[in-house]
Amino acid sequence: MELITFLLDFILHVDRYLEVFVRDHGMWVYALLFLVIFVETGLVVMPFLPGDSLLFVVGAMCGVGLMNYPLSVGLLLAAAVLGNQSNYTIGRYFGPRVFQWEDSRFFNKAAFERAHDFYERYGGITIVAARFMPFLRTFAPFVAGVARMTRSRFTLFDVSGGALWVGGIITVGYFFGNFPFVKAHLDKIIWALILIPGLIILWGAWKSRGKNGSGPA
Repeated sequence: MELITFLLDFILHVDRYLEVFVRDHGMWVYALLFLVIFVETGLVVMPFLPGDSLLFVVGAMCGVGLMNYPLSVGLLLAAAVLGNQSNYTIGRYFGPRVFQWEDSRFFNKAAFERAHDFYERYGGITIVAARFMPFLRTFAPFVAGVARMTRSRFTLFDVSGGALWVGGIITVGYFFGNFPFVKAHLDKIIWALILIPGLIILWGAWKSRGKNGSGPA
């Protein structure tokens, strides 16, 4: 319970924790940030780390000179890309072994082939869009690996999606993160970054289910 309380406090007040770390440990903050972004995107068991809010706060700190903007963008982009590559590799390597392929009652070859076809057709936009959706961005590259999406195709959208996510959110934080209104309502903005993408996913799933259920039986 104490761990959950700490994680929630860290997510909602990441600006305070990060500023204290910068003042106390200086350049080590870049190693910490690299690790957080890499773990959040690279390990399917760590989807709760504060990726969006962390990038926004990093941008705000760059805006006041506490951190270096080009270094932050470059380093965290590398972490995001490598994290996704790691997650994809884990899914591609361990997915078939977990399900034991045709010998397992958990393996459905038709479902696997549909997943593979989906990721070959729509995997690119899925990988890019998932970058902006907490939890989903952790699972999307893993599923892409399990579905054996082509590595070159995955890498193309991994890099482009990572650039939009890292560069975009840090830049927004850089220009707007230190406005008095934003600083006064940062906790609400963080909640919005967490909840709004999740609600969009739920709405899309509900709409999709409605369409599927409206057809002839």
